[in-house]
Amino acid sequence: MNLQLGKTWGLRRMADEAGHFTMVALDQRPPIVNLIAAKRGIASDEVSFTDMIAVKQLLVHVLGQGASAMLMDPNYAFPAALDKLPARTGLVVTLEDHRFRDTDGGRLSHSIRDWSVEKIKRAGADGVKVLAWFRPDAAPEVLTHQKDYVRRIGAECMRWDIPHVLELLVYPFPKSAGHTTDYVEAPEKMPQLVLDSVSEFAKPEYGVDLFKLEAPLPGATLPSPDGSAAHRNAQRWFDDMGSICRQAGVPWVMLSAGVTPAQFLRVMEYAYAAGANGFLAGRAIWWEAVQSFPDLEACRVLLQAEGVRTLDDLGALTRRAGNAWRPDYSALRAIRSEGELCAAYA
Repeated sequence: MNLQLGKTWGLRRMADEAGHFTMVALDQRPPIVNLIAAKRGIASDEVSFTDMIAVKQLLVHVLGQGASAMLMDPNYAFPAALDKLPARTGLVVTLEDHRFRDTDGGRLSHSIRDWSVEKIKRAGADGVKVLAWFRPDAAPEVLTHQKDYVRRIGAECMRWDIPHVLELLVYPFPKSAGHTTDYVEAPEKMPQLVLDSVSEFAKPEYGVDLFKLEAPLPGATLPSPDGSAAHRNAQRWFDDMGSICRQAGVPWVMLSAGVTPAQFLRVMEYAYAAGANGFLAGRAIWWEAVQSFPDLEACRVLLQAEGVRTLDDLGALTRRAGNAWRPDYSALRAIRSEGELCAAYA
């Protein structure tokens, strides 16, 4: 009997009552560090812990009620704002370190020091999120490293019975004209690279329970979904991505990759037409508001107006066009006697 009740319950906690994932990400570290540094007129390595947690606290306080779940990093958001997270709102916690190793052959991911799937589970989280920088044309040793990394995490999530949320991002090579280590859509991103990445990690060996995916085409360039040839051509890439997830039986949500609120709403129109189950977005919801830092009250006012409105607009679109995820408890119906569950739950 294949019982993974912890994984199922975790996903259920991350979704709203209708089965949609309307989640807010606030685990971003370099973007917020760089913003604070620019506003303070200091170097990024001089940004204080106090400033970082002040921003994270504000995001949870204002946006927590409107999200089905929130994504927190353990170094700042988790200790700063766990007590502000509404009881009904699910909790996803980041495992990967943002300080990846950038080599000529590609990026190498690793986990935050002294952090693990076990600790995330013990801390009470509903899910483990991992970002794996990936492009299928990276060097063989890079591909091996990235695949092994995700595979190990999948096995740990299976062991601790907690959902494995995998985020995939294509990135530019160091020698490319558009190289940057910022968390932005790669200038040279090609849709086939995105789809091939999803195809690889949709294999059962990686144990992915929920995909957090980037748009196969840059979100800022998507044409209006008006039935035109351009619209149909763009939609086909989303449809192919949705087909990969559907065939693998893995639900999927979209990340916002720093596009504007209006652009992300358009991304979600395409994604929902392709079968997406929701979103896990950050900067599209709260980036404009935090530009008022260090005036936290001004940030709060903008978040309550613009940030909440964007989250509400995304929620309305999700209720109208999103595809609900449903928990599967069919294995429980096979239990016929006292003690059978206890014996079967290995």
